[in-house]
Amino acid sequence: MKLRKPRVFRKGRIEIIPMIDVMFFLLATFMLASLSMQNLDSLQVNLPQGQAEKLNTKAPVTLTLTNDSKIFVNRTPVTLETLAETLKPLLQDSDQKLVVSADNDAPQGMVVQAMLRARSAGAQHFLIAVKHQ
Repeated sequence: MKLRKPRVFRKGRIEIIPMIDVMFFLLATFMLASLSMQNLDSLQVNLPQGQAEKLNTKAPVTLTLTNDSKIFVNRTPVTLETLAETLKPLLQDSDQKLVVSADNDAPQGMVVQAMLRARSAGAQHFLIAVKHQ
């Protein structure tokens, strides 16, 4: 009688290729999710071209002026007369920066008047939004 060899057990292996696929899928998912959660409080305007550094503040206040002389503070429509009262509570911090996002075709006088009203509301640091070339 011939005896069979006892069964040879192989050592278990951890396959790394499926793990890499899953990690890449999770990375792509979280990247797309974080981009969709980005909150930009500005309206679409035709910005002038120029060279500027990237903004590194946590939550700037945005002053948007459109080509038809409409004024918005963080997407809230305001008039030139109510601009100072609207900005004052938002500019409590003395280091708070105000991003001026004016359309390229916006009247220059309206932009200057809005910036002067923002200065009277307590804005000390202005940043001008430009479109990178």
